[in-house]
Parts: sequence; structure tokens; C-alpha cells
Amino acid sequence: MVLTLGAAELARGASIMTVRVWPAPEYSRVTIESDASLSTKQLFVPSPPRLAVDIQGITLNPALKELVAKVKADDPNIAGIRVGQFAPDIVRLVVDLKHPIRPQVFSLAPVAAYRHRLVLDLYPVAEVDPLDALINERVADARANPATPGAGSATQDPLDALIAQHILKPGAVAATQAPGSAVGRATDATKSGAARADTAGAEGSTDRLIVIALDPGHGGEDPGAIGPGGTREKDVVLKLAHLLRERINAGSVNGNAMRAFLTRDGDFFVPLGTRVQKARRVQADLFISIHADAFFTPDPQGASVFALSQGGASSSAARWMANQENKADTVGGLNVQAKDATVQRALLDMSTTAQINDSLKLGGNLLGEIKRVGKLHKPRVEQASFAVLKAPDIPSVLVEAAFISNPVEEARLNSDDYQNKLADALMRGIQAYFAKNPPLARKRTTS
Repeated sequence: MVLTLGAAELARGASIMTVRVWPAPEYSRVTIESDASLSTKQLFVPSPPRLAVDIQGITLNPALKELVAKVKADDPNIAGIRVGQFAPDIVRLVVDLKHPIRPQVFSLAPVAAYRHRLVLDLYPVAEVDPLDALINERVADARANPATPGAGSATQDPLDALIAQHILKPGAVAATQAPGSAVGRATDATKSGAARADTAGAEGSTDRLIVIALDPGHGGEDPGAIGPGGTREKDVVLKLAHLLRERINAGSVNGNAMRAFLTRDGDFFVPLGTRVQKARRVQADLFISIHADAFFTPDPQGASVFALSQGGASSSAARWMANQENKADTVGGLNVQAKDATVQRALLDMSTTAQINDSLKLGGNLLGEIKRVGKLHKPRVEQASFAVLKAPDIPSVLVEAAFISNPVEEARLNSDDYQNKLADALMRGIQAYFAKNPPLARKRTTS
């Protein structure tokens, strides 16, 4: 099947400026940046799987040749890339793939520091299921540490025990039962165990795994804010998320084990709607988006915590911050023509008053602990219409850890000591929230 995409006129004389490859388990992205819009034709060959892209109106240059060396051996989806001058004014790019993929090839207009971008998003046909990944990670821990709660006995399947006791929460609908997924394989075998879980737990507590979704902001094509010393927001918030994940995975709530789920565990772009969907698919009990603030001048400082507002923002600064963060899809490169883009956006209109009230409580607990290790920009939880906080059934907050635009705070964000103190503070805030708001079993809508 031949697909076509591009400007109405051929990009005669267009210059390729740089190329980038972003590997991730969910999808791999190839970006070609140029000083003019490129016109392309694509051909996907299923066996062996490969994608051929003809870029019209250009000649092969050193920047395009660099694509060959940019593919790493551990790329989950790309086996290699070949480029060549197919015709006098056509360069052919062939992406050899490790398995069948669903290609999306689209163009992005100039935005922020970027010029024109041609994007190849390569999605595996067998999609990565976030709940499946969470279960497999938990089972691996259980097998490595047999004493871990929920690991089961030597004669009991750890996966069976895990699904029954932790993932299938009382009153909840499994996030997915797709054939071949861990939940799908174990559902029938665990019906009796799930029934036992319905009656387990004392008042005010539940016998299940407590899941905290951590959302490191930006990633991939979107670096986020950049400090005066060159520190990129996407890097420091991912490091902080990893530190907090370590603490959550080693912690517990009212005797229940905890597990952190990261919406991105590497340097790749995740659309705002997808971040929300991921948290809902793993039936997260909390959603914490982690960022680093920035402003036009180096003077502002201190951490902030934001919750969603269904109406107006609590301050002009909160409104400005929400507008900045909501631009992530534009900078990161969302394919607005993709079939699921509308679905993702529709999801972001389902917020509830109860969710916002719980989010304000969570935010208050986090602020109370953050102020013990650093300065606060505002003493109360701010509110604005952050797209990433619009899960209708998960208390959700956005933490701005510091002003990366302030040289002193940029240095702190790069300090292992401060990052560890901040991770400790966030963990204490999470525990303080659950101390007053035990995680109750409740029915979830699924996405």
C-alpha cells in the first residue's frame, strides 16, 4: 500500500538540518528536521517488515547519512536504517523493522526552537499494555523475593496470586482483558481469588496493591524548560521520578504494598492524553506529574503544586503555567491526524468535583512536606486547567519542583542530595494523604 503526505509543492532545494531517533518500547520515532516542508511518498512492506520513505526534492547529504549510525542495537522496534539517492531529486529512506508495525508519517510546522519536521512514528502492531507491564514487573519482584506480600507459595502461581489479591480490586473492572495479556491469561483462573479479595480487608483499608502513577513531564522531542546552565527539564524530572519510584516500591500503605508506574521510563515523547490513559489503565490510585518551573527572568524561585480547576485559574500565574504545560503536545509532535487523537482529547473533558477535592488534599500534603526541604513559590495549592490532570477518577496533581530558570535552583535540581530530599518529601506527602484518605475500593470507568 502506497501512502502520500507532504506539501503541495516539492521542497526543491530543501536542506536537511538534523536527524534524531527516539527509541521506546511503545514506539520508536525518527525525526528529520529541515528548513522547508518536505514532500514524501511511503511504502510499507509487511514481510520482512520495513518502511520505505521517498523524500522528494532533495539530495543525500551528511545529515541524512547520520541516521544509519543513530539506530542502537537495543532499539525495540528498528533493526536498522538505510539511505540512498534513489533518483536525481529523490532520497529513499528504508527503515528495517524488528516486527510488524503501524507506521504514522506526518509533518509538523515550525514551533519553538524547531524548523519543519518530518516525523516517522513506528508503533508495534502488538501494543505495549501498561497494566501487563506493571504486573510482569511485580511478578518478577515476587519471584526474586518470595517473602514479598502477594508472592504466593512455592506451589502457587505468583501471577495468579498477584491478580487475585492486588490488581483486581474489589468492585473494580479489570483495566484490560485482552487475549494474550497477563490479565487475560489469568482472569478465569483467578475468579475465586478475586471473590476472596471482595471480602478481604478491614474497614478503611483494602487488601490490594496501591498504584501511584508518576508522570515525568516532557521527553523526546520536547525538552521542556532549559535552565541558564543548559539543564533540560525532561532530564531532571525523569531522575526525580526514578528516585520516587524506588521509595514507593519499597513502601506500603496500611499494610498494603505499593507500586509506582511511570508514564515514561525513558527519553521519549508521550502525548498528554496518553499519559492520562496510561494511569487509568493501570487503575492508579494517585497521579503525580513532575515538572520544573521556568519564567522569563531568573528571579522567581520555589516549588509549587497545582490541581485541576474546572473554572478559572486561581491566579494569572497559574493560568500562564497551565498554558505553557499544555503546549507539550505541540512541541513534542502530536500527530493531530491520528485516529486516536480525538479520543484522547475527549477523555480530557471528564473531570469531576470529587476528583478535584481529593487532588487538593493530596496537593496540601505534598506542599507541607516540600516546604521542609526547600522554598515554596506559593503556600497553597494553585488551580488551573492542566490537560494532564483531567483523569475523572484519580486524584491528580502537578508538582513544579523548582524554577529551573533560576541559576541557584537549577544547581539544586542537579544536586543528588536535593533530589533525594525532594523524593523523600514527596513520599512522606503521599503517605500523609493516605493516612487521612485510605485507598478505598471503587468502581472505575475504563478507557
